Amino acid sequence: MSLVSFVRVQKKGHSMKQGILEALELINYVFPREARSILIKPNLCYYWDYSTGQTTDPEFVAALITIIRERISANVDISVAESDASAMKCRHAFRILGYEKMAEKYDVKLVNLSEDKTEKVEVSTNGQHFEFMVPKTILGADLRINVPKIKYMVRTEISCALKNIFGCNSNPNKSRYHSRLDETIVALNKIMKFDLTILDGIIVVGSKPRRLDLVMASEDPVAFDSAAARIAGLNPNSVKHIALASKEGLGSISFVPKGVDFKLFVQSWPKRELRLPGLHLAKSLITKARGSLIKDTV
Repeated sequence: MSLVSFVRVQKKGHSMKQGILEALELINYVFPREARSILIKPNLCYYWDYSTGQTTDPEFVAALITIIRERISANVDISVAESDASAMKCRHAFRILGYEKMAEKYDVKLVNLSEDKTEKVEVSTNGQHFEFMVPKTILGADLRINVPKIKYMVRTEISCALKNIFGCNSNPNKSRYHSRLDETIVALNKIMKFDLTILDGIIVVGSKPRRLDLVMASEDPVAFDSAAARIAGLNPNSVKHIALASKEGLGSISFVPKGVDFKLFVQSWPKRELRLPGLHLAKSLITKARGSLIKDTV
């Protein structure tokens, strides 16, 4: 089983940087000193500000950049990357979400993977064949770090580490993959393996945005997503892309928790309302019945 760490950043003076360092220490992670080209993939799914819980906070990424330079070298080449989507363009997202200012301040590159040079790679998942144009910035990186968010999603139930790599697909027309989204997510993770996942769970979004003050870390994206699913009140074995990723050998659904008891985050998570067929109608009928009862009583 793989280690997954849980750190609560809530104490006065307990910064994001300290939270990340503690999360890495709990899983015994050591940065490779020989790494010179480093890629960071945040979640910039749209133009929502980090305060909504939908996107990765640029200050969280900045704290990670500082740690990388302290632990490896001040001269490492760091790129922060995202790709265009049907309803989002990187050039706007980088500016609107504060990444342009962060990149200038910390001297890192911002890479639009949809404009990057690519190499065709073929892969099969669950008996289905895929061809992707993989960005060379990803293929050439010595160290790849995934910095996702935890979110509910209609098509995949949850979005976290594995789903965030869907954003590494250089094709902006990502809706073309929605008919087989779970297989696509796993296929992309097979050809673009990330070395480390660190969660920006300071502000999360479930049924609504909420400050959770959570930092997680793991070298196993499947174990990471399994833990994220548990926090969001889901059974990871029932989430198709997580179960498929485990079956395809990308990691283990079982995990060893380290640090703060993760059940505390389960209790604080803003769970979505249970939606069952006919539930809305049942609520309506109950409301009408109560109204009739009140009238009869009066």
